[in-house]
Formats: sequence, structure tokens, C-alpha cells
Amino acid sequence: MTREAILARQHEIIEAARAAGRELTTEERAEFDTLQRQLDELDNEASAREAEANTQRAVEAERSRISEITDMARSFDMDPAQAISSGMTVDAYRAQVINELRSRCAPISTRGVDVQADEEDKFRSAAADAMVMRAGVSIEHPAEGARDFRNLSMRDLAIQCLSRDGQNAADLMRKSSDDIYTELQRQYYNPSASFPAIMDQTIQKTIVEMYNHVPTTFEQITTRGTLPDFKESADHEYVLGGIGDFEEVPENGELKNSTPQTALLPSRQLKTYGKQFSMTRQAFINDDIGLVTRVPGLYAVAAKKTIDKQVYGILFNNPAIFDGVNLFDNAHKNLMASGSKPTQAAIQSMILQMQKQTDQFGDAIYMTPRTIVVPVGYEFDLAVILHSTQVTGSSNNDINPLYNYPIQIVQSPVLNALAGQNACPWFLVADPTSALGIQVDYLNGQDTPTIRRMEAPGTLGFVWDIFLDWGVTVRDFRGLVKNPGTTL
Repeated sequence: MTREAILARQHEIIEAARAAGRELTTEERAEFDTLQRQLDELDNEASAREAEANTQRAVEAERSRISEITDMARSFDMDPAQAISSGMTVDAYRAQVINELRSRCAPISTRGVDVQADEEDKFRSAAADAMVMRAGVSIEHPAEGARDFRNLSMRDLAIQCLSRDGQNAADLMRKSSDDIYTELQRQYYNPSASFPAIMDQTIQKTIVEMYNHVPTTFEQITTRGTLPDFKESADHEYVLGGIGDFEEVPENGELKNSTPQTALLPSRQLKTYGKQFSMTRQAFINDDIGLVTRVPGLYAVAAKKTIDKQVYGILFNNPAIFDGVNLFDNAHKNLMASGSKPTQAAIQSMILQMQKQTDQFGDAIYMTPRTIVVPVGYEFDLAVILHSTQVTGSSNNDINPLYNYPIQIVQSPVLNALAGQNACPWFLVADPTSALGIQVDYLNGQDTPTIRRMEAPGTLGFVWDIFLDWGVTVRDFRGLVKNPGTTL
């Protein structure tokens, strides 16, 4: 039998006993133990094969290491014996060879090149920060010398860059802005050219600064995840559970074998979103700094707002999720029967509804309500509900059970825009440590937009792509409760 068949049969035996409300029979126990021995044998065989394969790989790797070190040593008239006997890696020996060659014939101007490269980096950082500040974007710790470049126009900066790259500054000063731009275009494909590199740094700094200051709220009601690629991640996302209670073991009694159940979680997948923009010839001649600062910054803002709209769009539009049922549905036990504005009674009902949820295996969840998500217009009502010691409007001075209840308020104008003149729902969201809700995944954790200068021959301008990879997924419905709301 295969490993999968053995596990399936063991699971079948346990489930049959559980369904009948009894322990395993002697025959079932014997069969289960026999299957377990077969499973152990399969694991031992697999381990032995893996160990043998590892040994073979190690032998081949050692042969390859000795061969490569010997070849390098022969090429440069060096003795490889010490490196081979000490277990030195090929990369380490290569570095040793390079150091040896440097010591034999070190370039006279090495130190000068290092200093010049360091000065060039400082110049580019200062110029980029100056352009960002000139556009009105604040930088907490600008590069040294950045303020000296703040009054430079793009033409002046271009002349500085071209002169540093070897051209005559006096000749450049006599040229028109159009001619200067033509000179810059010739540097487009040169990776060491200063001006394109400064533009790249300026754009990236502006994007990060403006992206991080967008007042979106999806971060407060979602979890953040990461994925390594764009493939659908349906094969490895499982949750363990269904192991039952810990059982008493009488004196001299046996511990009972138990196999946890698993449930497949919803798949997650990334998509790429982006735009393209350019610094045109006209923008350079007109010294339009906004096309390399504010415009890419606005694209970055649009990227973050797009994520915000997608998250709130899921809450508002209530799509079918991984189990084929709408996110908020009576079958999910997370939809209130009638809509209302936020009140003490409505909030308490939603909290109780959430705390009664069970997990995929029927066990109780220790649910912690964390956030009330509302459209703009309810924040002040909620402040009264959550911070008044007595029930509002009560003639008996009843104590308010929600007084200082540990729950935060998040309001979003996106819900108002989606509702228009119709009823606008509001929601209760659980702490993600007790139940997952909506998750935003990023490629390798990169959560700010990336830029890439495009090679676009024939285009009268420097062209950049700005893009970000993300995916929004409903991981579980149990941590969300919806009140259909009323018209605002």
C-alpha cells in the first residue's frame, strides 16, 4: 500500500469507531498497528534512500570542489594543496586567488577610484533628495549637501551631471535645453550615467514617502501575508484540528492513538497592478519637476487606494467565497437578520453572534471582537456608545455593558461611496489571532510599489513602469459579522 492509502485506511478506522461512539475493537487495533508498522517501514526506506542520495551528492560535490580548485590553481601558478586539505569552498578559494593577483599587480589608482565612486554616490543622493524637497515632499534626514541643490532647475542639474561624466561645462552652458535633453537621451542605456540614476532615486523616494502617508484603513482590518510567486497556493494551505479533548488515562491504562483532521483553506494568488509614466521632452524644457515627483507619487497613492477599495469591495459586495457560499450568509452564521445603525443592542447582538461560532471541526472558538467598521457618519454615535457609563436614554440609570469595551472604531468613506443612496452596511471584525478574515498578500513581502526605467527607443522622454504585486483573499468567514445597516 502507498503512504496515502495507509493514512486513509487509518483515518477510516478511527472515524468508524468515533461515529459509533466506541473505542477501537481488538481487530481494528491490530489492523491499525499493522498499518502503522507498514508506514514506519516506508518512512525508514525513504530515509535510507535519502541518506544514500545525500552521500552520493556529497561525494560528487567534493570531487567537483577539488577539480575546480585545482584548475584555478594551475591557471595562476598557485599550490592548491592547503585549500583542498582544509575544506575551503570554491568561492572562498576564488576570493583568495583574486586577492593574490591584486597583491601581485595592484592598480595604482585603486584608492582614487573608490573615493570617486563614493563621492558620486553622495552627489546622486543629495541631488535626488533636493528634487524631492523642491517638489514639496518633506524628508526627515536629507542627504548631506541636498540643500545646496534645491534651487537647481532640471537643466542645471543635467549640466552638472554631464560635466561630471566628462563633458565640458562651458560648452554645455551655451547649448539650448533641447540640446541638453538630446545629450541626456544618449545616456539612457548607460548604467553609470548620473542623470537617469538621480531620476530613479527621486521617483522611488517620492513613491515611498507618499505611499506610506495614504490614510487608508484596510491595514487595520486585514492580516498581512507574503507569497513567493504568482502560482495559486492551493496545495499546501491546511489547518489542523478536530483532535478532540484530552482524555483521562487511568492507572496502568493506555494512551489512545488519535489522528488530527485537516481542512483545506482557501487558495491565495497574487496579481500585478501597475501604470507607466514618463518625463517628456517638453517637461524637461519647461522644468516641470512634478512629472518626476508628484505624478509617480500620485500613482503610488492610487495603488494603495486600489487595495483599500478591493478590501471594502469584498465586505460591501458580499461575493461567494471558497466554500461557494456568500461571505455573509445565514449558513455562515455571520449575517444579522435586520439592518440598523450602530446601537448598544445591535453591537451586543453582533458580538454574541461572533462568539458563538465554531471552527471547521465543530469546536468552540475563543473569539475576540476587535474592530467595528463603519461608513463615515457613525463615529460620534459610537464614541457615545462605547464611552458612556450608562445606557443612553435609560430612565433607570442602567449601567452600559459596552463602557470602555476593548474595541476600536474604523470608518471608511469607501463604504459611503459604494452605498450611494442605498442602505450602508457596517461590520464587526475579530482579532486575527482568534479568527482570520481578509488577508492581503504581497510578493516576497514587498508592500510598496517598484519602479523600472523602460528601454523605449524612439520615445521622446524617459519612461518608467510603476507596479506592485498583491492579492486579496477571504481566509475565513468566522471572524466577520455584517449588519445590513440603514440609509445614511
